[in-house]
Amino acid sequence: MPRAEVGTPKYVANQMKSKGLQRLRWYCQVCEKQCRDENGFKCHAQSESHLRQMLVVGEHAGKHISNFSAEFQSEFVRLLSRRFGTKRVLANRVYQEYISDKSHLHMNATRWVTLTEFIKHLGRTGVARVDETEKGWFIAWIDNSPKALAKQDAAQKKERLTTSDEQRERNLIAEQIERAKAEAKTSSSSGSEEEKEKEPEVGLKRDEGAEKLKLSFAPKTTAAPAPSAPAPLKLNPLKANPLKRPNVFKAAAASKPAPANDKKRSLSAAEQLIIEEQERKRRKLEREGHSVTA
Repeated sequence: MPRAEVGTPKYVANQMKSKGLQRLRWYCQVCEKQCRDENGFKCHAQSESHLRQMLVVGEHAGKHISNFSAEFQSEFVRLLSRRFGTKRVLANRVYQEYISDKSHLHMNATRWVTLTEFIKHLGRTGVARVDETEKGWFIAWIDNSPKALAKQDAAQKKERLTTSDEQRERNLIAEQIERAKAEAKTSSSSGSEEEKEKEPEVGLKRDEGAEKLKLSFAPKTTAAPAPSAPAPLKLNPLKANPLKRPNVFKAAAASKPAPANDKKRSLSAAEQLIIEEQERKRRKLEREGHSVTA
């Protein structure tokens, strides 16, 4: 059956029936016709108009597929750049907004079978940044336009001008410190490995029957020599001993003459005093008795 002319009741009925999204596999991109079910698509594929269009496309199939692929990519990237900019967004969300237009170019006419393959292609060509997460594939557009590059260069120049010389010096010092720390770590690790290789193995194991070793880290002290006893003084027999104190009683006894009856033994000073005291008492008694008799 030929298509219903625009404005006829049949055309309006068909438009009302085809409201909303239909199955992608029942869409013919060559004829730009959307079928509502499998039977309708089968009937369209057997129609004379479709066969004539397929003969035309079959002569240069690669050219037509490349043109469809380029058009699909350009429209998709245009929507991504205008709608989301350089923000990171879910790829399926962009695709749903793209196919919301019924007159869009369908993916079944391109060289990409699935949306994942198309997203990977954008990441490989540098059009967008692509990463996969648990929620799905995320995409972010990379703005490589001359205007964006010039704007980026101007921003960098402005930032360089605003940074003062002190800030630059601080940044340089911080970089030098980090570099020195990294070099110190690498040199210390390499030095320790070399020492371990050069250091001979020392046996620190002790036999079971050997005696225990005691290590003392206290400083050694030398014992002081014992003080030697002073040499005894040699006394001269002709001279008196200067260290000996003189005896007063002996000196007094030596000055007086010893009595006749005691000449044979030498008396001590105490005995001499006792004798002298007895002599005085005797003399006193004799004088008192002589005075009484007279």
